[in-house]
Amino acid sequence: MRSRVVAGGGLTWPATPPQLYKVGSEAFCEVNRRVLLGRAVGDALAFEVRYFEVAPGGWTSFEQHEHPHAVLVLAGRGVVRLPDGSQPIAPFDVVYVAPGEPHQFRADAAERLGILCIVDAERDRPVLVPE
Repeated sequence: MRSRVVAGGGLTWPATPPQLYKVGSEAFCEVNRRVLLGRAVGDALAFEVRYFEVAPGGWTSFEQHEHPHAVLVLAGRGVVRLPDGSQPIAPFDVVYVAPGEPHQFRADAAERLGILCIVDAERDRPVLVPE
């Protein structure tokens, strides 16, 4: 694919349709994602840039995997659950999730949480962590 701009309309990126976060799982609530850059959309990159939107009061699955990832909060407020406990997160906070460590993102009840997640293009599958 050639160089390009993925035009945003706020935090919507109209040319990039939202996808279900995960299919066939009840381990999350009210989450969708957009792959903005990466092999999945034809880019010659060793990583993917994905945007996740968690609805007010929603959450991602509590999971772990062997690949690290970096997360930048772009919108809303919430908490990230990590091995050392839950920490509040707000716009422009950056979270590093280390390999093998359980994690989960939760939106506050009153607002959507928008996070940009950068991961390796080739990575292992997440494993749900029992509550």
